[in-house]
Amino acid sequence: MMIADALRFGAQLLAEAAIPEHSKEAASLLGFVIGRDRAYLIAHDDLQLGAKEIERFEAVLRRRASHEPFQYIVGKQEFFGLEFKVTPDVLIPRPETEILVEHAIDWLNRREARRFCEIGIGSGCISLAILANVPDSTCIAGDVSENALLVAVENALRLGLQQRIKIVLSDIFASMDERGLDLIVTNPPYVALKDIGGLQIEVREHEPLVALTDRGNGLGIIRRIIHDSAERLAPGGRLLMEIGWDQSEPVQAMLLPEVWQRIDLIPDLQGIPRVVSAIKTSD
Repeated sequence: MMIADALRFGAQLLAEAAIPEHSKEAASLLGFVIGRDRAYLIAHDDLQLGAKEIERFEAVLRRRASHEPFQYIVGKQEFFGLEFKVTPDVLIPRPETEILVEHAIDWLNRREARRFCEIGIGSGCISLAILANVPDSTCIAGDVSENALLVAVENALRLGLQQRIKIVLSDIFASMDERGLDLIVTNPPYVALKDIGGLQIEVREHEPLVALTDRGNGLGIIRRIIHDSAERLAPGGRLLMEIGWDQSEPVQAMLLPEVWQRIDLIPDLQGIPRVVSAIKTSD
């Protein structure tokens, strides 16, 4: 089978499985299998593939046709200009979460104290992207999933940032005693359990449920984070939290004016409130 034939076969198989951009995905999967980019595939479309390469290509095609996310198949995802290892134990980093990172970086780069905390580290993409862009910053980050922590540790080592981050097994702040933090960032499980069935099949059947939902109305963990963040932040410290598209009003109601000031909603590129920002009042 030549590369051109393999690409046609792969595109047809993925099209029949209703995979969007099936031709592009087939090319990306073949490139992954043979270790070449798309330009090489185009320039060498008459190249004969070996039996092992065809076997591996068919295997990854079957996985993608079952709607397993492309990122889990190849084991990586780019985020904020960095490459992160991803496994089914962690959420796949998404472009909209870069908004959270951008504001965190801007905040810390203007502060003298650059100690921050992340709740729910997952792959480590948020904390590690911040550390890579804020000199002298340090972080403590936790997650309830031991398997997720292993992925985060590996990404920290790969990026050479392991000396500036402490990664712990923790249910929100349970195992973290730090006080006087300048920033707390989090992308918590905010999807209501009743809404899980409406998510893309790639998300609802393959990404970790514990990172998607609190198994309630989506506001339970958010409420705990807001309540507990107040005593962890220094006066004037900031909370940045990604929220669901319909959660801006209930989340704002949790941010009591005697505790929080300068409450802002930061929209994504579609104009949907994506990140809530709040500053802890001075004691």
